[in-house]
Amino acid sequence: MTQASMDTVAEVAAKDIWSLETYQELISQLFETTDSIRKFREIVADIEAQNPSPSGASALKVGIARYILCRYDQAIEALDAATDNKDRFYFLGQCYRAMRKYDQAREAFDRAKAKGWGDDIDVLIVECLAMAGRIDQAKVAVNRLQRALGQSDDIFYLTGLLQEITGQCEEAIKSYDQARNNRIHPEATFRLAYLLDLHGEEEEALELYEECLAQPPVYANALLNMAVLYEDKGQYDQATKCLQKLLASCPNHPRARLFLKDAQASTGMYYDEDQAKIIAKRNAVLDIPVTDFELSVRARNCLKKMNIRSLGDLVRTSEPDLLDYKNFGETSLKEIKEMLSAKGLRLGQYAEDGEGFHLLDDDEDLDFDEPDEETRAKPLEQIEFSVRAKRVLEQLGVSTIGELADKTEAELMEIKNFGQTSMSEMRQKLAEFGLDFKEE
Repeated sequence: MTQASMDTVAEVAAKDIWSLETYQELISQLFETTDSIRKFREIVADIEAQNPSPSGASALKVGIARYILCRYDQAIEALDAATDNKDRFYFLGQCYRAMRKYDQAREAFDRAKAKGWGDDIDVLIVECLAMAGRIDQAKVAVNRLQRALGQSDDIFYLTGLLQEITGQCEEAIKSYDQARNNRIHPEATFRLAYLLDLHGEEEEALELYEECLAQPPVYANALLNMAVLYEDKGQYDQATKCLQKLLASCPNHPRARLFLKDAQASTGMYYDEDQAKIIAKRNAVLDIPVTDFELSVRARNCLKKMNIRSLGDLVRTSEPDLLDYKNFGETSLKEIKEMLSAKGLRLGQYAEDGEGFHLLDDDEDLDFDEPDEETRAKPLEQIEFSVRAKRVLEQLGVSTIGELADKTEAELMEIKNFGQTSMSEMRQKLAEFGLDFKEE
């Protein structure tokens, strides 16, 4: 970013009242380099320091700034206290949309429209209906929009989205192509790239992902999927650049951090399989909800009020912390300690040993409850996987989480371009349902 551009950003950021126009001015200058994003984050930190408990116009300003930096939860917190106008509800909707909370996003967009937002917001409302699985409502809304707009780019995009969701992939590809006839249309371009990527058209998918990045702000999903494709091609430096650009604007993006570590490790072509298994086993145990165990009502209620949801939360909590809580006594403490001991854990263990603490010996069992048939029958299409993992599932010909659990790790590793990142991702998804891969 040039000094002139930086001055422009500082000048715009100094405005007391922010709106959609302010947002558009800022993103037209930002995201040229990772350095420019870092400097903007410094500006935002100053804004937050000057407004520790923002309300009204200052809360709207803080909320929009946080949204630009992909800090969606914090943005919502600020926007909830912002001036009651159309801009507030528009950015609330965008935050929920980015978090895939489509029903809440649609409600916010509806309120923005009621406050005077233009008809262009109807496209976002219909998109949220479709992504939330309200297909019939979305189809009615598309037909209504089509009567008003004719066969516009947005109508082709929404038609393609509905076709994709209902499994009509070939028709969806045609509709997305038509949506791009007159302009880039980032949403249609991304969905088209995703479908082509899913079906092995990697070179064309890469070109389309690049198109998504032709206009600011950073298109996070495009960068993430590009990184996966570059890694598949063995171009680890390119993969790393994509992930670093994404993390510059969204430093806590969990999948980007995981993929970056994998891409950087791949340059050395060394992988500690035994350590990866230990980590996967550890994570599977730590993710077990405390509600899976038989506890007294008092102990259960105290843990809930302390926001302790999993075994991982417990090992981060010390014995004095529990006893300091109202109504938590020695009897409840004994229950908790016995529960943890059965898994080879203890209270405060995380604080004592850090990330590498011991959980189980290699020959110990995890003692999961046997998943029921309903759990095993859960369709994979209802579970979020990365593009690369979806391609592997398609090649395996599995459709439920139980069918995936019936595969061995060796079967997966035989698939071209299947790496340890995808293996860890699938193992983690299985662990969420109390499952693991079949023993060889």
